[in-house]
Amino acid sequence: MNQLKFKDMPYERPDLDEFRSLFVDFIDRLKNAADFDAAWEVFLEEQKYASHVETMGTLVSIRHSIDTRDAFYEEEQTFWDQNSPEMAEMQQQWLEAMLTSGFRTDFEEKIGTLYFRNAEIERETFDPVIIPELKKENELTTAYGKLIASAQIPFRGGVYTLSQMSPFKTSQDDEVRAEAWKAEGQWYRDNQPELDRIYDELVHLRDTMGRKLGFDGYTELGYRRMTRNCYDKNDVEEFRKAVREYLVPVADGIYRRQAARIGKAYPMDFADNALSFRSGNPRPQGTPDEIVAEAQRFYDDLSPETSEFFRTMRERELMDLLSTEGKEGGGYCTTIHDYQVPFIFANFNGTQHDVEVVTHEAGHAFASWMNRDRVPSEYIWPTLEACEVHSMSMEFFAESHAEGFFGKDAVKFRYSHLADALTFIPYGTMVDHFQHIVYEKPDMTPAERHGVWKELLGTYMPWVRLDGVIPFYGEGMGWQRQSHIYEVPFYYIDYCLAQTVALEFWALIREDRKNAWEHYMAYTRQGGTGTFREILAKADLESPFEGHCLKTICSRAEKALDEFDPAEIV
Repeated sequence: MNQLKFKDMPYERPDLDEFRSLFVDFIDRLKNAADFDAAWEVFLEEQKYASHVETMGTLVSIRHSIDTRDAFYEEEQTFWDQNSPEMAEMQQQWLEAMLTSGFRTDFEEKIGTLYFRNAEIERETFDPVIIPELKKENELTTAYGKLIASAQIPFRGGVYTLSQMSPFKTSQDDEVRAEAWKAEGQWYRDNQPELDRIYDELVHLRDTMGRKLGFDGYTELGYRRMTRNCYDKNDVEEFRKAVREYLVPVADGIYRRQAARIGKAYPMDFADNALSFRSGNPRPQGTPDEIVAEAQRFYDDLSPETSEFFRTMRERELMDLLSTEGKEGGGYCTTIHDYQVPFIFANFNGTQHDVEVVTHEAGHAFASWMNRDRVPSEYIWPTLEACEVHSMSMEFFAESHAEGFFGKDAVKFRYSHLADALTFIPYGTMVDHFQHIVYEKPDMTPAERHGVWKELLGTYMPWVRLDGVIPFYGEGMGWQRQSHIYEVPFYYIDYCLAQTVALEFWALIREDRKNAWEHYMAYTRQGGTGTFREILAKADLESPFEGHCLKTICSRAEKALDEFDPAEIV
């Protein structure tokens, strides 16, 4: 395997004429293959070439997100935004040739049927008629990411990016914390017209795409673009009902206890909700380098596989973790296919998030690492809700090293990590509910969308005060900071489904850590060879769509939270 460091991986813009010519040749040779051996040889050639082209696109995406001001990679990102829809057209023709191949039965015997099931779903998401909308969608999502990355927020004599504001937003000092939330909210408020414009155009573009492809709007197309291959919007709606019935009351209780701990009236404003303990939120000890070194110790202790994996990530500089000017917000993990390695992008900001991200994104990366030799490469990753199980569950395994990461704040971290997992699900479910309403009523005005969000806050997050004291957040506009809503519609419920499974792992870890890790590896080793439900079943895990699943988790988690010593979480 090529052992290049990330910075040394060469990028070359694909030749579009060569791309089209090669795919025409692949398709022709597949259709005219004399036997399955010949067809399989063409399949492997297409896999190798497509993976190489995807590698080039991935390198651009990573390097552009690390520094959106870099002129070269900004130009290359524009190239990919404009040309990837047409490249996708050729890849769709290849999938069609695979679906109609006379050797399909032979392929299914060799690689399984899921490749074809997913290809059939993907076939319904594309037609050349929507290429103009796809190009515009790419342009708009890139514009959103660049706007967020450009934020420069004046605060107490300094100027900060959105990520760099995070420590102030969780400050133990009530005055500093409130000012930070107001300063950040004001930046969003000042950029409201552009945020509204971008999203309004995206909603109408996606609605148009859905209708051009024969759907009644965007929702069904959105589910297919997410490759929902084992559940539908009715299943999601039932999950949302269970969240409202079982989890919202638990989360409400968590925030009531928090209000009492920090001496605030319930419900609290957004700034006070952000302070979990009057003594201050848990903070990681040490520098970013020391946090990464502790992560290595954790992965060394966890298993031989995780030890080798994380050491490779460090040695080949496959992580970009610091928050810097011009860098896009958030965090992600992706795969660089030519080198069979993952890459982690994050924004350290001095909060407990730094530890969570180096375990969360590394959970994704480890899953990719474990399945790096998969053929077809589509089997490296499962669908996204299944992927998020890798990451969110890894966070719970990392609690064994809480003292190393957090020192004296270890107990507070364990409490807040469990509490945050529970309170996150109502928020994430609300994000999903909001998007269903938006795409059912695409002609809503921006003001009407803000009104919908504010109403949903009252249902899913009754612990927040909506009096407008904090600009933007208190006015029902906070959804605009959630990049997934702009960039990957209908993604966010995946986190909620995965968090539910991760809480199953949390319960298993409490009972028998070794057994829990065996379940985790049984889940992870499958890669993307099954649907979400199938992967869960093979790892002997319960589906979050089962009605009693959330009820059982809530009961166990409430009991565990009550077991914490109040003197240690003040």
